[in-house]
Amino acid sequence: MTHHLETIARESGISLSSVTSTAKLLAEGATVPFISRYRKEQTGSLDEVQITTIRDRMLQLAELDTRRSAILKSLEERSLLTPELKKKVEAASTLATLEDVFAPFRPKRQTRATIAIERGLTPLADWLLEHQSEDSADEAAKFVDAEKQVATASDALAGARDIIAERVADDATLRGKVRKLYEEEATVSSKIMYGKNEEPDAQKFRDYFEWSEPFKSIPSHRMLAIRRGEKDGFLLMRVEVPLDRVTALALPDWVKSHGEAGKQVALAVEDGCKRLLMPSMETEARLIAKKRADETAISVFAENLRELLLASPLGSKRLLAIDPGFRTGCKTVVLDASGKLLHHTVLHATAGSNTQLYEAAVEFTTLIKKYSIEAIAIGNGTASRETEAFVKKLKLPASIPVIMVNESGASIYSASDVAREEFPNEDVTVRGAVSIGRRLMDPLAELVKIDPKSIGVGQYQHDVEQRALKTSLDDTVISCVNAVGVELNTASKQLLSYVSGLNSTLAENIVAWRNENGAFQSREELKKVPRLGEKAFEQAAGFLRVRGGKHPLDASAVHPERYTLVERMAADAGCATAELIGNEDARKKIDLKRYVSDDVGLPTLQDIINELAKPGRDPRKQFELFSFQEGVEKPSDLQPGMKIPGIVTNVTAFGAFVDIGVHQDGLVHVSQLADHFVRDASEVVKVGQKVQATVVEVDLKRNRIALSMKSKPDLENRRSSSEDRGTPRQTNRNQGPSGNQGASNNDWFSQAMQNAKRK
Repeated sequence: MTHHLETIARESGISLSSVTSTAKLLAEGATVPFISRYRKEQTGSLDEVQITTIRDRMLQLAELDTRRSAILKSLEERSLLTPELKKKVEAASTLATLEDVFAPFRPKRQTRATIAIERGLTPLADWLLEHQSEDSADEAAKFVDAEKQVATASDALAGARDIIAERVADDATLRGKVRKLYEEEATVSSKIMYGKNEEPDAQKFRDYFEWSEPFKSIPSHRMLAIRRGEKDGFLLMRVEVPLDRVTALALPDWVKSHGEAGKQVALAVEDGCKRLLMPSMETEARLIAKKRADETAISVFAENLRELLLASPLGSKRLLAIDPGFRTGCKTVVLDASGKLLHHTVLHATAGSNTQLYEAAVEFTTLIKKYSIEAIAIGNGTASRETEAFVKKLKLPASIPVIMVNESGASIYSASDVAREEFPNEDVTVRGAVSIGRRLMDPLAELVKIDPKSIGVGQYQHDVEQRALKTSLDDTVISCVNAVGVELNTASKQLLSYVSGLNSTLAENIVAWRNENGAFQSREELKKVPRLGEKAFEQAAGFLRVRGGKHPLDASAVHPERYTLVERMAADAGCATAELIGNEDARKKIDLKRYVSDDVGLPTLQDIINELAKPGRDPRKQFELFSFQEGVEKPSDLQPGMKIPGIVTNVTAFGAFVDIGVHQDGLVHVSQLADHFVRDASEVVKVGQKVQATVVEVDLKRNRIALSMKSKPDLENRRSSSEDRGTPRQTNRNQGPSGNQGASNNDWFSQAMQNAKRK
């Protein structure tokens, strides 16, 4: 274990003492958020990224050790393990090196070489290698044996060459050299499968029908796109280097003479490189490229997810939430300030007769008055802009904001077991509308109820390695939940399950205890929850909040293990603990150095003082209102050169998708994100960011909108490669009734009023 810790310290640049302490804490069951927040003295104030790096590398090295043990066992069972070989196996520092050492001894299926060995041609192969300057014909003739199916000397030489070729391909030193060659000089190429170029589904890969670029620099999204095309049967991908570059590395070590035997060895070396080694290296290179592309795509997905989860919450407000629609009407729900469903109905606010529109307006305003609505949430899917226009036409008080809400994943939630459990008597449309409203109140609390892959902020999420993706996304959700903190008495079991130290079982037990015994009065009462032991309490307590609890620090991020310390500070300052909270004058009297001990240092003490200044503070940004441009509701309303507000919905390796309120996201290519060169789109924009963009091009046939965030975008010369444009998110799932799409008729309200009066 010690040498692994040294390896991690060397690779990461983190001190060995910090790595050792972190590894010890992880082994004891501490979580990443807990270690980062409450064990700064032990780790040297490592952040979550550094702690996660240590954790993941420890797991990788453990897997390496597991594979090493399996190889040693295999060699020992077959009586192949020599002291020298054992030393090589134990010295291998990477999985690739370990497999190279094992390659000559790996049990093989039947190959040309194993057949030649069975025919007794190994001595001939050895002779060729040792007597390269001599004539090989006479020696080969000695191995002619009809019973062993070696009919001629040529057959014997061919078999011997097969044995040498396999030795060349299994040579660990050569494999290392060729692996490095592939990493530095290989080219990734793709072409259309024969007979597929006219198929409609193949056209989305047309940029790769004839494509090549360096292996070492191919972007993640292009590698994943080519692999998807190959998986779908439209593309053929190769990762190649020239044969002569490989043989140039192999020949000097194997060919020692230009004699007849040496020529046989040279033929065997070339065959081994071309037939065995290069295909093996290509397979490795493909796996390396896939892993590299996966890591980038997963990193982008995780960062986008973090931005979405930490989006500004509106907070506890009485809401009217709408899931818009045309033919089926707008599913409308009323939620109280805690998110409880009070009422639901369907309003025909975007289509139908004038009487229906009028009735919808009357019911809408009645609901607002009856329930003292403080804000209106509208899902940004089908008919969203039409619904927004309907609401704004009612001229509601300025104190009631109308807010568009990203509804990605709401339909997934509405059909989930979680939604059925919450609302067993309501249909999916009601559940979806509730989710839209709650997402505005607190995005984090609502989004944790659905699979992160369904939120729509990733790219190629179904193509990347699923276990790695799940680990990364789970880490992201856990990090966000614990950074914000969770209200113990109102949190759902889904939200509680992401709290440090808890799991789904403990979360269910907490909710069950709460339902049976009423609200928790203190963090200490957590210990009464079945199966929630001391370790779970230690890990979870600091991230759980009890507003108005018995102890004034229960609503803060101060860990219960430090309550006594804070009480001592308060006593020394001549005040009660509650007075220390928010009282700057009292806190100024505290000399932190007086409280430093073996297990509490200045980092933790400073965290406590910061928390006392703003107990239970929410790290998320203040909520800001946003409105799309009025009069721009569909792509045909756009014109090149038009400046328009939008919200970033997804950030990818090649740019950012922006919702501009026309049911079709526009793409800001990475080259159009700023006036300066941008290597990584995430350096400039984040998911949920409000931006101003210029319309560059509108392609109505292909449903594509090109945008620019440059101060002076070039409307004539722009990059339009479809592979870099990706697949824009489309939100207009259904088209509205022809001739009557929502509030497009400016006179519908007055007409409805007149019709109603006549009736």
